Amino acid sequence: MKLLMHTCCAPCSVYCIDALRAEDIEPTLFWYNPNIHPYIEYKTRRDCLKDYADQVSVKLIIDEDYGLDEFCKNVVSDIPNRCVNYCYKKRLTETVRYAAKNGYDAFTTTLLVSPYQKHEELKQACEELAKLSGVEFVYRDFRVGFREGQAKARELGLYMQKYCGCIFSEEDRYKKQIMRDLDSCEIAKNSI
Repeated sequence: MKLLMHTCCAPCSVYCIDALRAEDIEPTLFWYNPNIHPYIEYKTRRDCLKDYADQVSVKLIIDEDYGLDEFCKNVVSDIPNRCVNYCYKKRLTETVRYAAKNGYDAFTTTLLVSPYQKHEELKQACEELAKLSGVEFVYRDFRVGFREGQAKARELGLYMQKYCGCIFSEEDRYKKQIMRDLDSCEIAKNSI
């Protein structure tokens, strides 16, 4: 099977690559992530993936579309649903397009490893793309190996990002941190 795996970052790819290789499936990684912002974050994740792909001798294809304007234009009217309505579909459509054009039998994505993604919606988007394109969707619930993959990524010294990728997920991260800080202050205040 000639498998193209959309890859969001090196840490998320660790378990996915290992699990597929355990099944004698050799993935080719495909980097297409115009949702990752700011540019320094995009570049850091991309470069870390390049280094990791070299380390584990896996082929990597990079589509250099840093699409801040396009991304923002397409999500601004419905930010809470940006992942399902735009982000997943955009990245996976480009993956399937590349797979079909370049003779790949199947595709999958490292997004399936994250317990933080909307897994069922992501799976459904992949299934719909498979039907439309004729490129098989290889579904694996990689979430079972999320912690293992993250631990291995840390051991390898891979760059470990603090948010999903888009500027809105970064904002969500800071909002959650502020709430935790406020809760900690409230607890401390009540214990005095």
